[in-house]
Amino acid sequence: MDALGNPLRFILTGGEKHDITQAAELIEGLESDYVIADRGYDADEFRGSVVERGSMPVIPPCRNRKRVIECDEHLYGERHLVERFISKMKQYRRGLPRYDKLAQRYLGFSQVVSSLIWLR
Repeated sequence: MDALGNPLRFILTGGEKHDITQAAELIEGLESDYVIADRGYDADEFRGSVVERGSMPVIPPCRNRKRVIECDEHLYGERHLVERFISKMKQYRRGLPRYDKLAQRYLGFSQVVSSLIWLR
């Protein structure tokens, strides 16, 4: 998402895959001052790659982390844009539930819906 809540990139994975496996690819080639993500993206390797890009990671630490890492709660509050986008996708009948059997069709429909939302 950008700062206005518009989607920038989708990567579709299987339900058994963890989100962190695609994190570096999601931000590759995008310039930003901050990378805001939820606890699922709290990994030292990902945080390091964000810092190498010249961005600041705003990721709350996992509860089982030995070394506590500070997170700017005010900036993390901007993550609501992702949740709002998901809510907007739910307005389209096929938007969020996966009715398509093929991943390519589901991803295509998600891209069409996000384009419609972006054009609003």
